[in-house]
Amino acid sequence: MALDQSALLDLLGQLKLTDVSDRIRAATETLYQQLIEAEATAFIGAAPFERSEARTTQRSGSRPRTLTTTAGDLNLKIPKLRNGS
Repeated sequence: MALDQSALLDLLGQLKLTDVSDRIRAATETLYQQLIEAEATAFIGAAPFERSEARTTQRSGSRPRTLTTTAGDLNLKIPKLRNGS
């Protein structure tokens, strides 16, 4: 799942308003969040809001998680997954 152009431009605008250490943290946080979403999509076999009869796992919200890195504390949303019948 890649960021669309408008989301990238919004992110760039936000990064320009912050100092260098905040830019690195924000960029790292965005990268990690995209990787988490891509992994969930691969595990489920469908993107968010995509309907597929072949999948048996559904997204069920998310939970907050703080990841401490050298770039700073990253506030991530970890998707909750559930098996459906």
